Amino acid sequence: MPVTTLIIIGAVLAGLWFFTFIFPISLWISAIFSGVQVNLLDLVFMRFRKVPPALIVKSLILATKAGIKDVDTAKLETHFLAHGNLMKVIKALIVADKANLNMNFQQATAIDLAGRDVLEAVQVSVTPYIIVVPAITGVSVDGIQLIAEARVTVRTNLQQLVGGAGEETIQARVGQGIISRIGEATNYMEVLEKPEEISKRVLANGLDAGTAFEILSIDIADINIGRNIGAILQIDQAQADLVIANAKAEERRAMAVALEHEMLAKIQEARAQVIEAESEIPAALSEAYRKGNFYKSN
Repeated sequence: MPVTTLIIIGAVLAGLWFFTFIFPISLWISAIFSGVQVNLLDLVFMRFRKVPPALIVKSLILATKAGIKDVDTAKLETHFLAHGNLMKVIKALIVADKANLNMNFQQATAIDLAGRDVLEAVQVSVTPYIIVVPAITGVSVDGIQLIAEARVTVRTNLQQLVGGAGEETIQARVGQGIISRIGEATNYMEVLEKPEEISKRVLANGLDAGTAFEILSIDIADINIGRNIGAILQIDQAQADLVIANAKAEERRAMAVALEHEMLAKIQEARAQVIEAESEIPAALSEAYRKGNFYKSN
């Protein structure tokens, strides 16, 4: 075979490949047979906009077959160029539609671009999700420490998912409610006998306000008795009082010892004065003899 013929065949093949790459005919035909109206030139221009036509067409076919109405190629391109996850958005819309949830394409894309997993959010809205609250420690009025564990059943609130607080807020609020309820109990037995009172009290506070979840139930999984904080505080107070009393006693003893030493010093001083006075007697006697001041009594 001449070299010229090989060059022509290679050029033809390269041209066909380039033509099919620029004009995705097979993709366009697949869209037409799937009941999706897509302009071939739009598919061509997608490549220049660095948008994969196959992803757009596949997403559009999936949405059309599922009965999602408010989706077109322009919206899909815009979301892709905004670095969104198209397939998760479309699947989330399908799940929401089948579950009769009120969510449109704009809401789904907003949730996706906010950094949330939109498909998981819709699934949690359909199937409730359990948030485990770690062990919470509270102290009743009588000083007994109680350790409670809770399970919070929630479902996603799609209307508040964008900008709503997450699981950490639910855990913190439930923990705060548990501590508050335990702290109000005059006797720890009240809490052990009726743990459901904790759930009722916490639920009544509307802890899901401003969060991305709707609380369905709060269940106290376990309550354990911890230390007797009241007794420990009393012991600590008694020990502190004992230390203070010992310090005061030591202070009084030191003052007594100092006073004793002061008295001994005064005694020594008095003795010295006596000795000094006694030492003056011979001199006084000699002076009296010298002056003749001694008289014999009859």
